[in-house]
Amino acid sequence: MDTELMTKQQPPNVPRSDLREWLAHLEATGRLAVLREGVALKHRLAAVAKRLDGHQASYFPDAGGTGMPVVSGFMSRRSWIAEAMGVPESDMLAHFRKAADSPLPWREVQAAQAPCQQEVVRGADVLKLLPVPTHSEHDNGPYITAGLVIARNPVTGVQNVSINRIQVHSGTRMAILMLPRHLLAFYKEAESRNQVLEVAVVIGVDPLTLLASQAIAPIDYDELGIAGALHGVPLPVVKCQTNEVRVPANSEIVIEGRLLPGVREPEGPFGEFPKYYSARERREVIEVDAITHRHNPIFHTIVPAEMEHLLLGSIPREATLLAHLQRSFPNVLDVHLSIGGVGRYHLFVKLRKTHEGQPKNVICAAFGAHYDIKQVIVVDDDVEVHDPKQVEWAVATRFQADRDLVVIAGAQGSVLDPSTTVGQDYPDGGAPPAHLQGLSAKMGLDATRPVAYHEHVFTKVRVPGEADVDLRQEVRSEARIDWRTGGVKA
Repeated sequence: MDTELMTKQQPPNVPRSDLREWLAHLEATGRLAVLREGVALKHRLAAVAKRLDGHQASYFPDAGGTGMPVVSGFMSRRSWIAEAMGVPESDMLAHFRKAADSPLPWREVQAAQAPCQQEVVRGADVLKLLPVPTHSEHDNGPYITAGLVIARNPVTGVQNVSINRIQVHSGTRMAILMLPRHLLAFYKEAESRNQVLEVAVVIGVDPLTLLASQAIAPIDYDELGIAGALHGVPLPVVKCQTNEVRVPANSEIVIEGRLLPGVREPEGPFGEFPKYYSARERREVIEVDAITHRHNPIFHTIVPAEMEHLLLGSIPREATLLAHLQRSFPNVLDVHLSIGGVGRYHLFVKLRKTHEGQPKNVICAAFGAHYDIKQVIVVDDDVEVHDPKQVEWAVATRFQADRDLVVIAGAQGSVLDPSTTVGQDYPDGGAPPAHLQGLSAKMGLDATRPVAYHEHVFTKVRVPGEADVDLRQEVRSEARIDWRTGGVKA
């Protein structure tokens, strides 16, 4: 954790439950850059935010001349996310998993107590009111990328929270990508009845609610309850002005609307998290009914495929995967979804191996845990899974392809992985039919040493005392060498 950047007023064990307080904290600790006013919404804003991503959050006053600021990148390092949760980085996954296992049901408040409903604009023009950026070179227009989409199950009434990319077509119509998860299941149920699905798109929430939205949870498991558990108190929510959806009361902006049955409009191309563009296709449509917001609201955008995007997706998945694997293999110690694997596709697993063949069982269990996972590398407990160089070293010295490789063909994978469609010939040169989308091969690598081996053959080289060396005590920073005599001058 960046302990040298912590403020005395806010100790590291305090969860950050307010967006503006978190941004003020980042600013006070040198981690928020204030940019010039009026930065263009088309490409330029994303270009600047991308350059700062992982180093500083970006704050754009009067973005695009709209009079509204845009913020990006305020969750773009693992240490920042742990800090926002109020825990050491080493405890982050366990803390998130505990919140997911013990959610706190939300607490409803009245509109007068909800900052997000201080202003209500019915029939609002999204593009005129909000500073929606166009991010990547070939994106087909402006996109909302950090909107929490909240909808209610048409059968049970239980809510679901997710982040979906949303292309703003016009003042009141937006096309949305829904992957085969809970929101799409809700929509299909409503559409089968020829009913609209009421939704809210919530922009500008606190770090913990943002993180909770990405939990891998069963259907009819409201992620706002996980947010409450992360906060330590029930999350205050308020009913939308035009529908029955409940939204975080302290959020900055809420777009209220309806997913229309039987309506599809073109969406894409769009630069997605694998760092490629997804194709232009006909997607479901949100009709906007109203926009509510705080006084002087802040618009949040996530630059696609950069650290904020990748970490918000990977950390909740890591927590879920670790818990899933430990149920069958208590000797699984840690997991990491690598950034090189776009925080979704490549999983590193640390295992205290007790039996030969055990790593292959772990590999198969990991593939069954989430269909996005494409490659699993299992390493021993002397390898740091959060260091890709150590994982590569384990593969280089403990893996042999003829005995340690697992390949599974024809499995379900990510529909956003472009390699799943390479070399396929589909009618009219278009996308594959839905039942073939994301068909993928899986690869597992057992990069563990044998349980028993001769003498020190597989013992990791180390120098006694290396971990205890304090270079501040050992290095004479002011000393200079006299190269004629070899002596050292203080």
